[in-house]
Amino acid sequence: MTAEPIAAGSTAPATGTRYREITDENGRVYRVGETDRDILGHSRKFMVYLPWVAMMAISVSEYAYGSAEDTLSSAHGWTQSNTFWILSIWVFFQAGIAFPAGWLREKGILTAKRATMIGAFMCMLGFLALSHFHNVWLAILGFGVIGGLGSGLVYATCINMVGKWFPERKGGKTGFVNGGFAYGSLPFIFIFNYGFDTSNYHRVLDMIGAYVLVVVLVCAFFFRDPPKNWWPSGVDPLAKTGSGKSEKSLAKNPPAVRQFTPKEAIRTGMLPLMWLSLVLTAGVSIFGISFQVDFAKEVGFGPLVAASSMGVMAVINGVGRAVVGWLSDIMGRKPSLVFVIVVLGLAQFGVIWAGDIRSEWLFLVFAFLSGFGGGAFYPMFAALTPDYFGENYNATNYGLVYSGKLVSGLFGGGLGSMVVAAWGYNGAYALAGGISMVAAAVALLLRQPGRERDATAR
Repeated sequence: MTAEPIAAGSTAPATGTRYREITDENGRVYRVGETDRDILGHSRKFMVYLPWVAMMAISVSEYAYGSAEDTLSSAHGWTQSNTFWILSIWVFFQAGIAFPAGWLREKGILTAKRATMIGAFMCMLGFLALSHFHNVWLAILGFGVIGGLGSGLVYATCINMVGKWFPERKGGKTGFVNGGFAYGSLPFIFIFNYGFDTSNYHRVLDMIGAYVLVVVLVCAFFFRDPPKNWWPSGVDPLAKTGSGKSEKSLAKNPPAVRQFTPKEAIRTGMLPLMWLSLVLTAGVSIFGISFQVDFAKEVGFGPLVAASSMGVMAVINGVGRAVVGWLSDIMGRKPSLVFVIVVLGLAQFGVIWAGDIRSEWLFLVFAFLSGFGGGAFYPMFAALTPDYFGENYNATNYGLVYSGKLVSGLFGGGLGSMVVAAWGYNGAYALAGGISMVAAAVALLLRQPGRERDATAR
């Protein structure tokens, strides 16, 4: 592999810092010479911690919603099916905005800062709608559509930005940020289970909306993307070996052979396979989020176990994302992805077993495993996408992959409630376990486009 200077000694217009561009043997361009401090004025670590905080703020919308459903039904006169469909619509729009938002960002029409700020106001409007609209259709419009779009803008911006700033070690960083989207909901799970009722639901939901708005706005103020093709100073993008963390990660997860546009990524066949695997896996994950508390209550477990099981799921869901992201930098992205999907599938059968024998501690164990598998696959897809297709079009490429969640939201929540009604919880959980195994089989077919199928092509 040889380095060919293309613009040696060029000056970056935004920073005044001199940089040069080099190419690898596949013709991929790397912009080197500028440090993160040259571009931002501070360490790029802030582009991990701030998105992480923003992700924790918006997590209440999805991961704590199931704990609020009973009170919402009583307060507004909604049926169980109504509350499930509100969440399903939220998931649909939260995932659906990822691709158009990514396209607008790549075109320079919508900056990371502006996208996140708009999302913050939309999230607040969603909680106000959930608080004040008794009409279920208005609640769907307010929380499901507007709130879902707002959360999606924040989520997609945070995840894509981290991958751009850490192209050499994106697994661990992406997993860490992505984890905030789960365990950030933990305080609200217990608030909704113990301090949320028909006498105070207006005040609680309004305060949560204000909390999300303020936290996300403060974080968004500092958001910024790096220049196209930027590569961190001090890390050789052409090195295949080395003893440092970055070199080891690049050996297991080599950079994409070039920058693929969305159309080119689709033509490789790998992006559609990623999309299908995510559809199936996310559907099972959303099913667990939607029904675990209700299943615990149906079996006869007390409210503490029901709340704790969801709390355990949320914490492990988030921590698992960070841990598996870090492991994927060491073991490889694809093996890590397959592993967590299989764990998710086995956990569904474990939940059935725990319910059948009425074992509370075993139920919490499998809630632990379900939470681990049901979250850790998200950063794997988020990291695999730039690994396979490059960083320049990652906002749109990952937007396409993540759009699979909009399909998952429909069969994981709304259609899941129909399966529960027809087959019972045991039948629904068994189906979810089987779907996970199919998703794992699809993930086994993934390979990096343009690179020979050898030990380094993960």
